[in-house]
Amino acid sequence: MNVKFACLSIASAIALIGHHHVNAQDLIVRIGHVSPLSGPSAHMGKDTEEGARMAIEELNAKSVTIGGKKAKFELMSEDDAGDPKQATSVAQKMVDAKVNGVIGHMNSGTTIPASKIYNIAGIPQISPSATNPKYTLQGFNTAFRVVANDGQLGGTLGRFAVQINHAKKVAVIDDRTAYGQGVADEFVKGVTGKAGADAIVTRQYTTDKATDFNAILTIIKSKSPDVVFFGGMDAVGGPMLRQMKQLGIEAKFFGGDGICSSDLPNLASDALGESKVVCAEAGGVEEAKRGELNKFKAAFNKRFGHDIVLNAPYAYDSVMTMVEAMQKAGSAEPAKYLPALSKIQHKGITGIIAFDSHGDILDGTLTLYTYKAGKRELLAITK
Repeated sequence: MNVKFACLSIASAIALIGHHHVNAQDLIVRIGHVSPLSGPSAHMGKDTEEGARMAIEELNAKSVTIGGKKAKFELMSEDDAGDPKQATSVAQKMVDAKVNGVIGHMNSGTTIPASKIYNIAGIPQISPSATNPKYTLQGFNTAFRVVANDGQLGGTLGRFAVQINHAKKVAVIDDRTAYGQGVADEFVKGVTGKAGADAIVTRQYTTDKATDFNAILTIIKSKSPDVVFFGGMDAVGGPMLRQMKQLGIEAKFFGGDGICSSDLPNLASDALGESKVVCAEAGGVEEAKRGELNKFKAAFNKRFGHDIVLNAPYAYDSVMTMVEAMQKAGSAEPAKYLPALSKIQHKGITGIIAFDSHGDILDGTLTLYTYKAGKRELLAITK
């Protein structure tokens, strides 16, 4: 009897110790991050990783509680090399590791295929940088982004052409790719919304491999437009600008992020002109938030020993938004905090982060640029 009692006491003691131990233990929250950490875009991918890491370190220093438990955050970072195939295998690895959420991927071409895998597993995903509209149009309630998409970008450029550039006659060219056609369609909507359908004087088409634009540019010249919009990439936009110059087309040249590159001056050579080109990229911080962003930049430089490249603040905000949703829901379980994430109003360093019914950011900002003396120059930050 004594022996039995002694055994019971030890068993009870072990049970009690075990139970007590669980209560004292931190809640481990694993946040995945995926971007190209190798290959030509590795510097951009490292940038988003460091933005996410900075958020994780700050959260751990602050001792955050979720549902009454002290949370300990861990970053699980993986390389997708900017390759869609690698992106899907890394996404599966994240699912197998049972991460609580994913920040990534960086490119649209990797974000879209990976999003299917996260959706099947019910794991929330916030991309800090993917702009292709398809990502959030798949009907996945797990897919979010914190930057404006290419559709929002085209519409804003269209309104800008009419309101700021006072364009009365607009010609549109696109390269028939999903990106080029999509951004051109939205640009047309932006123009017609402000100036009526008559403002579009012609719509022409080319390909993403074309080098000769004389036929379409001759038609365009006969319409004397104030603005020529091109939906496509800089490799086609540069030669197009050169041929516009040869034909004496004086119109402003508008385009999306596809032409908004540091390579455009080389590709267009002396046809670039002064303030002739107007282009836009997703992202940008409005004046009111500038002080906060500068503080972040200084802290980032101190922590990593170099400046941010581009998307680090968006990756940082993505982590903080996800964790705020966990706190609001009182749980880090994907199914439990997902509804809170879709309704979030997070005060980020890049602005207010709130999502529409697709998972696109509401009121996402865009940065408009022009080129002067062969260099890209900031024009405006707009919505």
